[in-house]
Amino acid sequence: MATMESPALSRSSGGFPGPGLTRSVSWVIVGLTFAFLTNTYLSIWHGWPGALRGGLGFVQAGVYAAGVLAPILFVLRTDRSLRRDAQVLTGLVAYIVRTAFWAVVLIGLVDMAISFLRVEALLGGLVGHDFATELGRSQFRGPYVHMPLLALSLVIAARTRTIGFHWLALLVVVAELLIVITRFVFSYEQAFQGDLVRFWYAGLFLFASAYTLYEDGHVRVDVLYSGFRPKTRGAFNAFGSLVMGVSLCAVILAFGMWDKTSVITSPLLNYEVSQSGFGMYVKYLMAGFLGVFAVTMMIQFAAYLMDSIADYREEPGHRDTEAPMS
Repeated sequence: MATMESPALSRSSGGFPGPGLTRSVSWVIVGLTFAFLTNTYLSIWHGWPGALRGGLGFVQAGVYAAGVLAPILFVLRTDRSLRRDAQVLTGLVAYIVRTAFWAVVLIGLVDMAISFLRVEALLGGLVGHDFATELGRSQFRGPYVHMPLLALSLVIAARTRTIGFHWLALLVVVAELLIVITRFVFSYEQAFQGDLVRFWYAGLFLFASAYTLYEDGHVRVDVLYSGFRPKTRGAFNAFGSLVMGVSLCAVILAFGMWDKTSVITSPLLNYEVSQSGFGMYVKYLMAGFLGVFAVTMMIQFAAYLMDSIADYREEPGHRDTEAPMS
């Protein structure tokens, strides 16, 4: 007698998961990632008790449940290929990275200008003494200068389809060149100049990691891999995505955002700044770069898992490295 088997639980030959199960696992990874971020925000910034800790804690437990059930229901109600879902997740990563790119560019330029005006005692004459004093407090500059620029970056990222890492690399070079010129030609150097270089440099490397994974551009210690057939490469990539990639990102998020004293949430919560005189007030954002890195890599590893299983199953349409990240 023939039996019916759910697409989400089907398996392919060789013991590897079928497309339904692979899609479910990948989307659950993404769902739990955003559920964790949501509950972290509620617990740390709004004082909610945490999952299963009574009252609002049960709501937070429901967020985690939704992070599992909603992706599974989505997979059961849709019939899409692994390649298609991988492209959707890659597009989501691209949007997050575009937002982060524009944020570091805009915030870097504006915060550098504010710091320059402060160190040269010009800010008070432009905006008034009281407002200049407020701009000298990180708890003011963060919410009222940086966050609006971040919101603007969300809009710009939605209306653009390119990621200008080459432009950010050029900006890093220009900022470093200006330090050399002002130091050795004009004998002028301030803390905000070095802060700007580090701010852009950190963003360039951490935000580009997911893009580089998509392009298969990360360095491999290649002893056997280059000689494998595409099907065998798919199996190894799927295993590595789950065992090494997803687990690494989960550790970064867990240890970095577990409570108010963690290495990511503590600087963000306190708008932490460097102690280098009239430097830029972006140190707390650089801690947040680690969170952006972990989230984008987690989602991209979920997409990579689906592409790898599709390679193992020898499905047509090997991923196109020209879209949608380019």
